[in-house]
Amino acid sequence: MSGREFFTTRTVAEALAGFRPAHRTPVEEVALPAALHRVPAADILSPQALPGFPRSTVDGYAVRAADTYGASEGLPSYLDLLGAVRMGAAPAVPVRPGGCVAMPTGGVIPDGADAVVMVEYTAETMPGTIEVTRPVAPGGGIVRADDDVAAGAALVPGGRPLRAPDLGLLAAAGVVSVPVHARPRVTIISTGDEVVPPGTAELAAGQVRDATASALAGLVIEAGGDPVVAGIVPDEPGALKDRLAEVLPESDLVVVSAGSSVGARDETAGAVAAVGSVWCHGLAIKPGKPTLLAECGAVPVIGLPGNPLSALVVFGQIGIQLLWRIGGCDKPPARPNVRARLSRDLASAAGRLDVIQVKVVDGVAEPLFGPSALLSVLTRADGYVVIPEPATGLDAGVEVDVTLYS
Repeated sequence: MSGREFFTTRTVAEALAGFRPAHRTPVEEVALPAALHRVPAADILSPQALPGFPRSTVDGYAVRAADTYGASEGLPSYLDLLGAVRMGAAPAVPVRPGGCVAMPTGGVIPDGADAVVMVEYTAETMPGTIEVTRPVAPGGGIVRADDDVAAGAALVPGGRPLRAPDLGLLAAAGVVSVPVHARPRVTIISTGDEVVPPGTAELAAGQVRDATASALAGLVIEAGGDPVVAGIVPDEPGALKDRLAEVLPESDLVVVSAGSSVGARDETAGAVAAVGSVWCHGLAIKPGKPTLLAECGAVPVIGLPGNPLSALVVFGQIGIQLLWRIGGCDKPPARPNVRARLSRDLASAAGRLDVIQVKVVDGVAEPLFGPSALLSVLTRADGYVVIPEPATGLDAGVEVDVTLYS
């Protein structure tokens, strides 16, 4: 590093594409009820076909489809009722030509049948005789034994967080535990002589309570990580380097709040360079330009700006993506979004990503502005709008994608 200038400044797109540490969390086995949103380490294969037997999707009668061809209300087909299938039991009788078997939804299809006609299109005109008023094609009203999943096929893919339906499919296949990546352990270090713990009752002149660490911990939890708030490091030469050396062996990701800009006392770049390698110092993003990305051994490190709003915006754009990847997720899940019309013009600079906080009312996105030291801008926002790097701004009235906060 020379002087106090940013070096190896990158765009956000370059950072997302190029800063890809190989570190991944280890694999652990978790019980199925605790597996929601966890990331499987590999595809989980089905030990058997699902549903495992041909079954009816409707209440009605199992038939040979050919016996219903040409049936109508004016000229119905008449079939002999041969018996009934009970839920949870194998059929007692097969379906022979000219006959049918009463079926409940989910019941096992008896031998000889290739379709199920819905009860709405039938009537029992006399005991033991069923009138069919609409034809059914082969396969109608039936799911085959492997229609859901074939034996040996993937039930759920590796590298994607498990959703509620995934847990149901795993349970249906008899899978009761899942090998998943451990939750990334994210160590959060705050820096600065002016920063004091949130519990400080009385602030001296110039002091500020550490708000950023608590907010970052919340973002880590939302993204499936395990935050560890490692306290406040003073602006003393060597102090941050020593703290990094302490926490790196127990961390999957280290986040340093403040100390990454170019001021005379900012220590993050020097401390990180002493124990690892800096990938970039400075991102083309507003707010949040003084951001540092590095690797210390196998552990990625993010140095965030000191202003809370800037720190949280950058962590939302870069840190969360990195956290998911470390936790084994190949493609981080998309955040919810909504389309809205922009209420006013927004200016930007080409080559820089602008992240604008907005409030959405009746389909209109109203930008919220304020100094990057103010967290209230974020708490009032419903979400944010991104002005992409090539653009020089957005016009009032244009439709934009608003990424919503959960």
